[in-house]
Amino acid sequence: MQILILGSAAGGGFPQWNCHCANCKGLRQGTIKATARTQSSIAVSPDGKNWVLINASPDIRQQINQSPQLWPEEGARGTNIRGAILTDSQVDHTTGLLTLREGLPLDIYCTDAVHEDLLEAFPLFNMLTHWRGGLKYQQIGTDHQQSFTVDGVAGIEFYPVVLESNAPPYSRYRDKVVAGNNIGLKIVDKSSGKYLFYLPGIVQTNPLVDEMLSKATCVLMDGTLWLDDEMIAQGVGSKLGSEMGHLPVNGEFGSVALLNRFNIERKILIHINNTNPILNEESCQHQFVLDNGVEIATDGMEITI
Repeated sequence: MQILILGSAAGGGFPQWNCHCANCKGLRQGTIKATARTQSSIAVSPDGKNWVLINASPDIRQQINQSPQLWPEEGARGTNIRGAILTDSQVDHTTGLLTLREGLPLDIYCTDAVHEDLLEAFPLFNMLTHWRGGLKYQQIGTDHQQSFTVDGVAGIEFYPVVLESNAPPYSRYRDKVVAGNNIGLKIVDKSSGKYLFYLPGIVQTNPLVDEMLSKATCVLMDGTLWLDDEMIAQGVGSKLGSEMGHLPVNGEFGSVALLNRFNIERKILIHINNTNPILNEESCQHQFVLDNGVEIATDGMEITI
């Protein structure tokens, strides 16, 4: 199975257009060693030809144009993307569907809670109905033992894993724990049995998440913030990371400590906020992550399992 990191930053990207934090300022001015990143999306394929998009960031056009694997190969127009899976209804994971309108219809796999948000609160399904048949809803359940597949993509199975996080501000499920408003994905290569566990938004673990981590070949884990109060401390926000649905990278209950509990072949942080000091490649925080055997995702990273 091939995994392509299309975008590795959290919402806003890096640098964020209106942000003057130390990281964004430093990257623009060339005073820190860092790499620009677009907003979080990945794609997976069993054969390098038929791809499943997982989350559609606002930067999806740029991401596709920078990824030859996803370029059209036949006919005057076309795509190698056979369907898209949404792990939540957040703006930075769904807005890219508007950009994909020229390629509709497109199968969209998501839970009932996410579909409801995208019909009512942020009505993308309604907005795109008149574009060649629009977005075609394919229901995902919340039973982690019930797999699903994407039409046109043989050899990969997907299992939903309910995560404790938070719904977007416009959702009626905001600040409520509702099964399905945020999921991770166990993505299995049927030929080998190896799997990727993808969880870009999680506030704390639970026995099911631990079980998935314990047997994963590769994990793409929430790396949004270094510290829970990071955005408050830097004067760019008023909420804790945990209030937004993200555990910190650092600390006893952070993502690095969690990953270190398990023997995982490749451990990679993704969905990294522009304020996170791990983006500065000369920072002690960046080195701490690497010293713990954890990688930091970059746009264009390719993984094979």
